[in-house]
Order: sequence, then structure tokens, then C-alpha cells
Amino acid sequence: MWKDKPTGIKILWVWTIGTAVVLFSTVTRTRVRDMEKFINESDQQQQQQQQYKDGVSAEVDSGMIDGSSFPSGDNIIRDD
Repeated sequence: MWKDKPTGIKILWVWTIGTAVVLFSTVTRTRVRDMEKFINESDQQQQQQQQYKDGVSAEVDSGMIDGSSFPSGDNIIRDD
């Protein structure tokens, strides 16, 4: 059957299949690149959140140790 087709039709089939392969590979590469970008952004956000949490807990811990973030006895106002 393939041998019976004219040369022009064979060239058009090769051209069509080649174009489909190029389009498919381009779409696949683009989607993989977008997915990697999305994963990297979410990893960076998680790292930033972890750094923020570590910084806040370090501030709270240091305040509890030296008492600098809590009012001293002279600064407390109370109603009798």
C-alpha cells in the first residue's frame, strides 16, 4: 500500500508526522519547565516560612531567657 502512493503524498505524510512530533515535544518541554518552576517556587516559600518561624521562635526564646520582652515590676500598673 505504501509503495503504491505517489512521492508527493509520502512527503506530506512525513512532513505531517514530523510537525506533530515537534509540536508534542515542545508542549511537553514547556509543561515540564512550568512544573519545575512551580515546584521551585513552592520550595522557596516553604523555606521562607520555616526561616520566619525559626526567627520568631528564637526571638521568643531569647525574650523568655533574659526577660527583656516582659515588663518588670516597676512598669506594671494595677488597680487596687
